[in-house]
Amino acid sequence: MIATPMARRDPQTLDQLLPRVLARLAEQSGKGQALVPVWNATVGPHISKHTRPHTLEGGTLVITVASAEWAHTLSRQQNSLLEQLNTRLGAGAVSALVFQLE
Repeated sequence: MIATPMARRDPQTLDQLLPRVLARLAEQSGKGQALVPVWNATVGPHISKHTRPHTLEGGTLVITVASAEWAHTLSRQQNSLLEQLNTRLGAGAVSALVFQLE
């Protein structure tokens, strides 16, 4: 057996690693609360006042929303939100968003 050198990765900052760790915790536990900091950073303070991650299972992130209007507004932004979340969490971490009333 021939030993091959391990591929080295560039060092990553805590800001780069933490969202991925939180996504893994949320997926393993099924509880999306671990993703609150990532969600808030993704959507900003105005939207985060009216929404919060609830569960993450099988790549589907369920977001609780304060009203049907928020659900409608965010569902129209779903593709953009998925792209932004996966940029923070790692490709394919979230494959779908579901919005449900509190």
